[in-house]
Amino acid sequence: MQTNSTFSIIFFTRKSRSVANKLSIYVRITVNRKRSEISLKRTILINEWDSSKKRGRGNSYKVRILNSYLDQCYSQLQDCQKQLLEEGKIVSSKAIKSRYLGEDNIHKTLTELIAYHNLNMISVLKFGTMKNYYTTEKYVNRFLNQKLKLSDIYLKQLNYRFICDFEQFLRTYKNKKKQLMLSNNGVMKHLERLKKVVNLAIKLEWITKNPFNQFQLRFDKYDRQYLTERELELIENTHYNNGRLERVKDCFIFSCYTGLSYVDVKELSLNQITRGIDGNYWIYTKREKTNETVKIPILPRALEIIDKYKITSERLNNEKVLPLCSNQKANSYLKEIIKDCGIYKNVTFHVARHTFATTVMLSNGVPIETVSKLLGHTKLSTTQIYARVVETKISEDISNLLIRFKTKKQQIKAESQPTFF
Repeated sequence: MQTNSTFSIIFFTRKSRSVANKLSIYVRITVNRKRSEISLKRTILINEWDSSKKRGRGNSYKVRILNSYLDQCYSQLQDCQKQLLEEGKIVSSKAIKSRYLGEDNIHKTLTELIAYHNLNMISVLKFGTMKNYYTTEKYVNRFLNQKLKLSDIYLKQLNYRFICDFEQFLRTYKNKKKQLMLSNNGVMKHLERLKKVVNLAIKLEWITKNPFNQFQLRFDKYDRQYLTERELELIENTHYNNGRLERVKDCFIFSCYTGLSYVDVKELSLNQITRGIDGNYWIYTKREKTNETVKIPILPRALEIIDKYKITSERLNNEKVLPLCSNQKANSYLKEIIKDCGIYKNVTFHVARHTFATTVMLSNGVPIETVSKLLGHTKLSTTQIYARVVETKISEDISNLLIRFKTKKQQIKAESQPTFF
């Protein structure tokens, strides 16, 4: 706590520019000989101001109201200085002025925080991620307007109840057709993004207490869709005269055998395909989502698809390896393909990535650590979301285990037999 600094508050006047016989009232804050001034937006007649007492002169109703206001300002400025001392912050005339005017960090609002976060993250996060933050911001504004009847809220007012009420608002939010908009995991994703924004406020020291401390995000676990070996073969053996369906089918199969996401397949260029350490063709690229370097040996089926479209790419002087349409159209065409194959699953282009991890890699004995590298994950736990051991692999492993048990039992029995010479 500071005890050796000087601190004073003085009211003074300046001649009004608009009215000749009036004075404008100001307050001057001085800390260690450094001054800051605040206009109090009040005026008084020259003959009603007592320059020695720094107050209004007389006992009229107008003067009494003014003097009461000045006393209130004096008390509030003293409180601001006391607050800064108690918080262990540097006490200066500017800091006291900012605290009094509500311009310091303690008076930051939620919308200011979200705007600051989005402005700083726009060059760091990918467009798709930023779009999700903008959606969360819209839900926060709707909650403030519709439920709290506020345009904004101070960060210091955020508490556990605010988070709980916001959660219920998201769970019950309906569109114009009276349909619920969000699932449980959708609600949790919005809360997760808000939590990250609030954590930024704590790092910036805009708030000291995290309203999410006692709140637990509860995601529902569910198995992600993937294609079995038989289903993958069905798609591979289906051919189309229709160019758009054939191209989407080939790009999807290519993703099933490389693990590349939609955007990475779309942006894959010829110069990213090169000879690897084993003399075979590899894909050297960076994931668009995480910027992680990925090195993938090209399996024969994927190489066939590259060769199929290589002539087209060269003829069109196009560096892109495969002709892939927009994600929305690709998913729409995939639904047609899946229906033609008699597969009753909700398949999107991203299912190819799950199929690569599960059916192509793990089911054929590739270690999960290797799969994690091929997928471009920084954490093994992320790979475990994609990868699951299918029943055929479990059956195969148990069969091998039973064979080992049987062999071991036979060895023990052979060793226990008496030896005759």
